[in-house]
Amino acid sequence: MASKSYANILDLEPDKLLDIPQTPRSLPRVLTMPGIIAGVDDNNFVDSEKTSSGCRERKIIVANMLPLHIQRDPDTLKLTFSFDEDSLLWQLKDGFDPESEVVYIGSLKVEVDASEQEEVAQKLLEEYNCVPTFIPHDLYKKYYGGFCKHQLWPLFHYMLPMSPDHADRFDRALWKAYVSANKIFADKVMEVANPEDDYIWVHDYHLMILPTFLRNRYTRVKLGFFLHSPFPSSEIYRTLPVRDEILKGLLNCDLIGFHTFYYARHFLSCCSRMMGLDYESKRGHIGLDYLGRTVYIKILPVGIHMGRLESVLDLAITKRKVKEIAERFKGKKLIVGVDDMDIFKGLSLKLLAFEYLLQFYPLLRGKLVLIQIVNPARSAGKDVQEAKRETYLILNRINEAYGSPDYQPVVIIDRPVARYEKSAYYSMADCCIVNAVRDGMNLVPYKYIVCRQHSPHFEENAPRTSMLVVSEFVGCSPSLSGAIRVNPWDIESVAVAINSAVVMKEPEKQLRHEKHYRYVSSHDVAYWARSFMQDLERASKDHYNKRCWGLGFGLGFRVVSLSPGFRKLSADCIVSAYKRSNKRAIFLDYDGTLVPHSSIVKAPGPELINVLNTLCDDPKNVVFIISGRGKDTLTEWLDPCERLGLAAEHGYLWRWNKNSEWQPGLAGVDFEWKEIAKPVMELYKEATDGSTIEVKDSGLVWHHQDADPDFGSCQANELLLHLENVLANEPALVKRGRHIVEVKPQGVSKGLVAEKVLSTMIENGEPPDFITCIGDDRSDEDMFESIVTNTVSNASEIFACTVGRKPSKAKYYLDDTTEVVKLLSGLANTSHPKPSNNPPRFQVTTFDAVF
Repeated sequence: MASKSYANILDLEPDKLLDIPQTPRSLPRVLTMPGIIAGVDDNNFVDSEKTSSGCRERKIIVANMLPLHIQRDPDTLKLTFSFDEDSLLWQLKDGFDPESEVVYIGSLKVEVDASEQEEVAQKLLEEYNCVPTFIPHDLYKKYYGGFCKHQLWPLFHYMLPMSPDHADRFDRALWKAYVSANKIFADKVMEVANPEDDYIWVHDYHLMILPTFLRNRYTRVKLGFFLHSPFPSSEIYRTLPVRDEILKGLLNCDLIGFHTFYYARHFLSCCSRMMGLDYESKRGHIGLDYLGRTVYIKILPVGIHMGRLESVLDLAITKRKVKEIAERFKGKKLIVGVDDMDIFKGLSLKLLAFEYLLQFYPLLRGKLVLIQIVNPARSAGKDVQEAKRETYLILNRINEAYGSPDYQPVVIIDRPVARYEKSAYYSMADCCIVNAVRDGMNLVPYKYIVCRQHSPHFEENAPRTSMLVVSEFVGCSPSLSGAIRVNPWDIESVAVAINSAVVMKEPEKQLRHEKHYRYVSSHDVAYWARSFMQDLERASKDHYNKRCWGLGFGLGFRVVSLSPGFRKLSADCIVSAYKRSNKRAIFLDYDGTLVPHSSIVKAPGPELINVLNTLCDDPKNVVFIISGRGKDTLTEWLDPCERLGLAAEHGYLWRWNKNSEWQPGLAGVDFEWKEIAKPVMELYKEATDGSTIEVKDSGLVWHHQDADPDFGSCQANELLLHLENVLANEPALVKRGRHIVEVKPQGVSKGLVAEKVLSTMIENGEPPDFITCIGDDRSDEDMFESIVTNTVSNASEIFACTVGRKPSKAKYYLDDTTEVVKLLSGLANTSHPKPSNNPPRFQVTTFDAVF
């Protein structure tokens, strides 16, 4: 069923959701080219097709919130600002060249009255290089608190709205708000961006359709996106009614970043299943081929700011807090946990595991304390309240059962906690536990490791130790190979893991800590930002080596990127050349060229038969259909075309016209390899539900278009390697195509058929001065290459044309089969056919000389 989501942004108008107050357009004014200032209206933007002169390179960081602390002065009532030094967005600039300028675009944490917006925007731009979006309060509430937090966030954490009490159902009004907010962000980016020089880096799930708006305005914008949350499996993601719009939004980027391969794999699976896109590794980089553009995938977890943590640990207040904690919990081992109060952090599961630990490991009672720091909830709702109620219920039960006047097993700190205090607890904890059931990254283990390394509690030369118990379902888990990984749902196993961490011998703790610290210290936030930006530069370096076309409207917009010489085949151009020529060769593919792949009826209609007959009856023409289909099918379908040349099975069998016999393109072919290949294919057919085997005279084809996309593709790769191995010493060629693996004799191709036809025409004293070749798939690329590079023909007019705008060796394209038939009809109308009972022009017995 077609998605009801809006393909055109104008469709969102009826409820006036987009009729929002316009933010001041006069600010910010920034230099986009030397001597040119981006002005007040949209007509003054710099055209992306123009070449800019040397400007200072800028990085434009776009996120939901600006990295600022905001307060209102009680005396003047003016807003005051300062950078939030703990913000990832502020810290990542350390990974950029010091000469680079960094501009931030995002929302403010407070609502600014319309009368203040111009003054605030001017101040933020001049003093902080920040550009605020000023999204109206009601719209922001629906966009962030509604669609982002109550629909995207739960879904991306594997929570489906199975009932009204279990997550919120999809609400189209909230989706409209999301689109509107992303459009406001796009307008702000367009005000400040110089697409020729600037790199734009968009962050997180709040802005996943922003790339579509930016690519629509600037086709060659240098655009990267990083997702800081998990990306769900395709089975979960496919339930989202606006799934296609969001996928297309991300695919309008040049580079898409994920914390782990698991998240990236889920995204690639969605692209494969929902959009039919394949990916491959190109020199170590994963790339998706999307309409001629390569969209690269980056896999690298974010790091922490080492200097920021180390400076906090050096504060006197931190050292005093460390001393206070040491005295309070003297003689006890500490376990620390720092989590938000939400349903995905696994707080109740962690407490249940700790309760089980104290129950079945009685020797730890009185000696082990869990310090649980609870960050304020990022959103309100019944889920958060339920999680808090359950957490305190278990907490009280543990303390009542195992506590005493001088021992409290679980200490919960449920209030805003300053960084110095958290750092102090990290420094003193023997073990840190992160038990989230689903989390995008979670930097708590990284911070714990650094705090343990620089803890004021240790003597200067004393060996450092740390222990981590980490859920398998958090993004940092793969990078912490020395941690004890647990399934948070398995309470007993988590309890056993905590016990193992506590009783582990010191030398092993030291080795694990050293391993973790080496990784964390070398893969900090600067390394992450620098690596991402380097890959973005590489991903966008070929923008000006190709021609770009924009297709579609609104959220369905995408860009086709092709070679500079590639253009649409003009009917006037080819008809003019056709009229001037004296001898012509016309080569046509069948499926996808003359008849659509989607057509249920594959046989040619009366109109196509009439066009082919008219072309064939012109004595100046030699017309061939070169298809992958079998000879029986082609003979039946094209029986009315007496003078039409046919080549079946990609050129293995051929005939010049209806009165000629079908002849093999290769004489004396040994097909014993079929007996080797067929059992192998049968094995994969049985193991791959939905796959089939097609037996041809010339070879065997394994089809997997009806199999599961991921499994079918995986099996095709395995089958390709298997067949190449068993047929290594046989005269057979194994090739992989779209949803197929084919085995055929060596030397058979459509290109060689075209070469033979051209050679025969020359030998008969009728060299062609006009050659047209039209096809739509990979096998037709051999024909294009053959007629373009063929030295036996000196044709002055060569038209190699593919069907559909896509990378090809052809110089021209037509959009679809309808345009192909229309073009052929135009050629037929200028032909001068003779009676159809004329004798055949050429008689050829075999292709042996070529093959």
